[in-house]
Order: sequence, then C-alpha cells, then structure tokens
Amino acid sequence: MRRAAARASALLAALLLAACATLPPPEAAGDVLGGRLAVRVDAGADTPARSESATFELRGDAQRGRLDLSTPLGSMVAQARWEPAAVRLVTPQGERRFADLDALTREVLGESVPVAALFDWLRGRPWPGAPSMAAPGGFEQLGWQVDVSQQREGTVQAHRLSQPVVTVQVRLDLP
Repeated sequence: MRRAAARASALLAALLLAACATLPPPEAAGDVLGGRLAVRVDAGADTPARSESATFELRGDAQRGRLDLSTPLGSMVAQARWEPAAVRLVTPQGERRFADLDALTREVLGESVPVAALFDWLRGRPWPGAPSMAAPGGFEQLGWQVDVSQQREGTVQAHRLSQPVVTVQVRLDLP
C-alpha cells in the first residue's frame, strides 16, 4: 500500500513538474502557481486501477524550480526540485533522483507520458511539436484528448485514449 502511494505521489510530481515549464523565474512576478491535481490510471493487464489527488504549489521555471505536493489538510506528500540534468523527488519514503522528467514518468507510471506537451496543454493550447486535431472542447494530440473548454476557469483535463486510460485533471487557483 505504501509503495502504491509513493508511486502515485511521484506520478503527481512528474505531471505537476511538467506544468511549470513556462513559469517565470522565481524573482519575477507571478512566480507561484497553485491549485489541485487529480490523476487516475485505469487498471491494466497486470496493475490495479489507482488514483491520487493533491494540492500543489510550483515555483521556478523549466530549468530550476520546486514543486510541493500536499494533502487537502496541508500535510506535505512530496517535494520535487529540478535543475539541468537532475530531478529529485523527496517523499516520506526517502529521496530518489532522475535524469529528467521523462525518466521520472516512465519509472513511476511504467508508460510514456508526453511531458513536453503537458506544458502547453495546461495553458489551453496544443503543443507545437506534434500535429493536433480539433475535438469537442479542445483537441487531440499524441494519442490524448485534451479538454480545454474550462481553461479560463482554471480547469484542464487530458485523457489518454489508449489502454490503460490515464486521466489528468488540473484545477488552478485563479488570482
């Protein structure tokens, strides 16, 4: 049970780290982005379904930054810090290091997640690095359906269309 919780926390950290790539440096105004994140992974052939949610706070940018994940009551679940060529994730179970965000998502989820695309998706737009197609409420890209119909209210949802289905929902705290 603890291992599953640690994996879910690490997954949340990876996804939230992806969201920070276009934030301004810590010295700039508006350097903190916070809100709620929920991730659900449907059951696979050898893995049970799992879901996790957390509140988060992001600081920094794609090169250097920090992500704090907390329970709704404010207890720290995980803290991630990143810099060029290194990602560190600290949980109650200890510290783990990864070469990059992609390595973190592969290890935690056991599947490929388009981290680079998430940067744009959370801002309500397709990633310019791959073709996209309009879909109801948003677009499809890289095998994911992204619903940005509520992006102005701070909500973005992404659903991976292949099995196992992965659903990511972010609700940003708006100023």
